[in-house]
Amino acid sequence: MSETKKNTKGVAGGTMSEKDKEAALENIMEELEQEAEERAEEAEEKAEEKAEDAAEPKSGEAESESEDAGSEKETEKKAAEGKKKLFSKKEKKDPLKEKVDELNDRVMRQMAEFDNFRKRTEKEKAQMFEQGQGNVLEKLLPVIDNFERGLAAVPEDEKDGAFADGMNKIYKQLMTELENLGVKPIEALGKEFDPNLHNAVMQVESEEYESGVVAQELQKGYMFHDTVLRHSMVGVTQ
Repeated sequence: MSETKKNTKGVAGGTMSEKDKEAALENIMEELEQEAEERAEEAEEKAEEKAEDAAEPKSGEAESESEDAGSEKETEKKAAEGKKKLFSKKEKKDPLKEKVDELNDRVMRQMAEFDNFRKRTEKEKAQMFEQGQGNVLEKLLPVIDNFERGLAAVPEDEKDGAFADGMNKIYKQLMTELENLGVKPIEALGKEFDPNLHNAVMQVESEEYESGVVAQELQKGYMFHDTVLRHSMVGVTQ
């Protein structure tokens, strides 16, 4: 115990660095643990000697054993407390490092939130642009209908004329540009009726098509990418 007292005095009185203090405390803990182990071994030896005696122990011996056991428990308790203090000191974090970690965590969270906000904004912007584009294209559909009606009304003997040919070329150019924008006609005639694509306005009799099949297309429907721009107006076989 004299060596332990010297080490304790050196830690308390000297101007030692944190590293030296920790090393001194570790030495003290090792000495306390070693002393506790020695006392435990001595107690075990004494217990074995007592067990070998056939006679009952005297009252004085019983008191001595009680004192030894109490002393051992006290020593073990002190050693455990010292070890606990040493470990708690080692586990204590640097306040500056904790502050840096906290600020770093906040920055990473804000960067993630900003990235999510940017992606959400871009998605909403694209949806708004596509919706506006769809509204404009929907207003052009009646113009396409009039083109088709006009071309269908041209007499057979005038279909090869310059005027009809010019109208037909303009119509084809318009349809090509609409297709490049993602607008496509909905196939209806001869297809099974689909309420998501077709709008049935009448029932018709037909020997060519089975029941539930579109037999007549009254107005052409169109798709814009994956969205129905206008449903096809059809007549369905009874």
